[in-house]
Amino acid sequence: MSFPIERADPSQVEALCAIERKAVQLFRGHPAWPSYAAVSIPPELLRQAIGRGLVWVARDGTGAPVGFVWLDTELADGAIGIAEIDVVPEYGRRGIGAALVEYACAWAREAGYRRMDLGTLAEVPWNAPFYAKHGFATVDKNDPTFAFARERDRENGFPDDLRVFMSRSLSPPAPDEWTVWPAPAKLNLFLRITGRRPDGYHELQTVFRLLDWGDEVRLRVRDDGLVRRTREVPGVPESTDLVVRAARLLQERTGTPLGADIEVDKRIPLGGGLGGGSSDAATVLVALNQQWRLGLDEDALAELGRQLGADVPVFVRGRSAWAEGVGEQLTPLALPPRHYVVLDPHEPVPTAALFQAPELTRNAPRATISSFASGETTENAFAPVVRARHPRVAAAQDWLGGFGQARLSGSGGCVFLELRSLERAQAVARQCPAAFTAHVASGVDMSPLHEAVARHRGAA
Repeated sequence: MSFPIERADPSQVEALCAIERKAVQLFRGHPAWPSYAAVSIPPELLRQAIGRGLVWVARDGTGAPVGFVWLDTELADGAIGIAEIDVVPEYGRRGIGAALVEYACAWAREAGYRRMDLGTLAEVPWNAPFYAKHGFATVDKNDPTFAFARERDRENGFPDDLRVFMSRSLSPPAPDEWTVWPAPAKLNLFLRITGRRPDGYHELQTVFRLLDWGDEVRLRVRDDGLVRRTREVPGVPESTDLVVRAARLLQERTGTPLGADIEVDKRIPLGGGLGGGSSDAATVLVALNQQWRLGLDEDALAELGRQLGADVPVFVRGRSAWAEGVGEQLTPLALPPRHYVVLDPHEPVPTAALFQAPELTRNAPRATISSFASGETTENAFAPVVRARHPRVAAAQDWLGGFGQARLSGSGGCVFLELRSLERAQAVARQCPAAFTAHVASGVDMSPLHEAVARHRGAA
């Protein structure tokens, strides 16, 4: 029987937690059992990891999960870790664990990571000896890389003498192999329209906040000059797809004879005001600039991005920013750590129709960075129009508003709530009505895309 592996879905959280509880029963009677019995996977953290695309499941013939692997990106020095890997005991010795390990390592390699780390038990056959068969070697546990993991063990009462740490080196992808790149979502922490230019474009002011969650773009360099999508996007012809347009614009600008296959794993809702299409296009520009070895600087890439859309440059530059003009005049902002509940009401909002709305306020007074920083400036000019025309968005904002100041992002239809505590954000998301989908994300100082660029350069 084959056990296909695919990305986990949030609906599988309960099933995966159950797999973990079954798997730890194998340690009954082992000195580590008291620690395993006392600690279980936090469902909220697992759900967040699934939302970020860091969990994969193996399924049986009925489609039920029988094993999973969860990766941890919070390591340094170009490394990624296996946070958890479990297989239902009755499905042991069928190669599922081995397949999950290899699948995880293959993705990490495509994402530019140079090393896979994990903590395990030395003398248990399905622990250290198993990983040794798959290219992992025992390393010095006193290395600072593992300080956080060991501190967590101490907090959970896990005996340090039982723990070993192992690493496996990951080779960089060959030039014609797939590579993986993040395309983060953004929030507009406020948005004002201050005027209209003679060419019809609107002058606006906004603050873009980049998030640690978004789409994933996969690229494979071609030597025949063709640029093509490998997946169809319903309602979006290939010729008008921003990712294809971005790659072809980069070709035209540089004259490169190379091409690319492009595949996008969409997580950012379409028409949600979170910048999904713009972010995907920016990722293609930045990643292909590296993969094609073109050497364009950030200013040149941002200018190409501006030709594709007003939001593209902020994703190219990869820093949260105060924006003016049509959104292309950017001043980087250092924003405090915050966490967000992003609510998707499943109602796309067409931006063009909002800009044409006669009731849209187009002459708001200009805001200042200090008025934003003080909390005085938080409104979104599109919110009244969206609420009047899209009742599901209004309902989502009303529900989320029961926990604090819920705001519309961009031109909608997603709404968000800013919180200081990740635990509070997770608690709010857990209560999300079935009609909506809640994502928990954190604001970042540096875009995950720029971190990926650094990884890929290091791997190369």
